[in-house]
Amino acid sequence: MNIVLLGPPGAGKGTQAARLQAQRGMIQMSTGDMLREAVAQGSPVGLEAKAVMAAGELVSDAIVSALIGERLDAAGSNGAIFDGFPRTREQAEALDLLLAERGRSLDYVIELEVEEDALVERIAGRFSCARCGASYHDRFNLPRQQDLCDLCGSSEFVRRPDDNEQTVRRRMAEYRAKTEPILPYYEERGLVRRVDGMASVEQVAAQIDAILDS
Repeated sequence: MNIVLLGPPGAGKGTQAARLQAQRGMIQMSTGDMLREAVAQGSPVGLEAKAVMAAGELVSDAIVSALIGERLDAAGSNGAIFDGFPRTREQAEALDLLLAERGRSLDYVIELEVEEDALVERIAGRFSCARCGASYHDRFNLPRQQDLCDLCGSSEFVRRPDDNEQTVRRRMAEYRAKTEPILPYYEERGLVRRVDGMASVEQVAAQIDAILDS
């Protein structure tokens, strides 16, 4: 089974992809991770990508497609989860071709629907323990004892610099402008399914499982 997970940053795509990989043996195709891995390994495609990035340029669709093709070949008969790709109509068409060349096709395109204000609150409130990495939230998951980590007792906490309202809203706007337009391409083929991305991790997982097992 081959699926695309769609949704803006913070919607939980990575969490659900990791779960599907662990429970169903599917292979996660996260283009960002694949690029970093290819560069670190010094593969031909990785060296090409490294040169492009060193020049301060964006990695081309052709390079990304080559990476995905390599990973699909290595995956054998295991299903694939595409996370972060495709982002444009051109990439969607390229993915169809890559799959067809290997006798595969997409089964579902699953969009994690989110409400922007709620997503801003979810992301902007995140912080973690600087010592052990335990995760917390200003509203939903404060330490039991104020200013002390539940796990290690540290009083030092950190926030990611991009976990702020301005960044989240900019990413939402980018998602709507660049990625949402590919939905009609898939809707015409009856591939799109939608789940409530604002539900708990377990509830989102159950919704996705219901789609894949239908």
